[in-house]
Amino acid sequence: MSNIVSNFVLLKMALLKIRRAIFIPLSNHQLTMESLKVLIPTDFSVQAEYAYILVSKLGEKVPVDVHFLHVLEMPDTVTMNSVGIIQTCGEIDVSYVIQQKEIAERKLAQLKTQYGEQLHTHLVLGKLTDQVVRFAQEQQFDLIAMGTKGAWGFKEKISGSETQLIARHSEVPLLSLMCDRSDLEINHILMVHNFNEPAPLKLSLLRKLLTAFQPTLHLLQIVDAHTDTVKVEANMKAFAHLNQINKFETHVIKDIDVENGVIHFNQMHDMDMVCIGTHGKKGLERLLHPSATEKLINHLFKPIISFHIH
Repeated sequence: MSNIVSNFVLLKMALLKIRRAIFIPLSNHQLTMESLKVLIPTDFSVQAEYAYILVSKLGEKVPVDVHFLHVLEMPDTVTMNSVGIIQTCGEIDVSYVIQQKEIAERKLAQLKTQYGEQLHTHLVLGKLTDQVVRFAQEQQFDLIAMGTKGAWGFKEKISGSETQLIARHSEVPLLSLMCDRSDLEINHILMVHNFNEPAPLKLSLLRKLLTAFQPTLHLLQIVDAHTDTVKVEANMKAFAHLNQINKFETHVIKDIDVENGVIHFNQMHDMDMVCIGTHGKKGLERLLHPSATEKLINHLFKPIISFHIH
């Protein structure tokens, strides 16, 4: 089964490469748009390839500046300076780290051969979540794109997926997906939010997608059986007005929690992408009140954009 998946992804990559080889000029609309600076953390797995395929789909409508980042996971006692010199004050052999670094550098070079020289590649040492969050913030990326295998049961409660952890800590919006979405057409974006107090939000990434793809934005709030839905819909319209959103629909559904509400809504209305905010819960608070965003990242087979709410 793994060979079939790998061959399928290679075919998709070949088709993307052929399409890039044919010079297709950008439209006037694309030329006037701001580019989207995208970071793809890669462990050279099929999940990272899924992320690149989806980013390439975004690139059909908006200019994208793609950067691959590989984190060579090492303890804090191992460091690398700006010219790539490895130093360690622990028990780890420097020659071993250099060997792993050279292997990773060859694989990063292969990505340029595979996807094109216009890509940027980066290698850092450290802990995966910390380094991805730091690098995305310092380099001012618009978006982090990651494939995920998800996480269920005991693993989800204790550690979660790496994608889930990055969503919890990153101030840069995260686009996550579980499978190949090379067939994706972005006509309907679902925004899940609590609209009880309408206010302007920092939605720069969402605005770029709305401008580029001209989709319908579906505003959704999950409520309990006692909520005044008329008031919620009025709040949604106020939110749209405050955030200068013109092409939208409002939806209010009653369900036991946000995760189930979103899943049930998608069963009734097939959304192309889901956008949802997270408060970045950590520690005991996360165990007592799990984040709906993180649960959806691990369970929903839809591209999900998560962003921090302040």
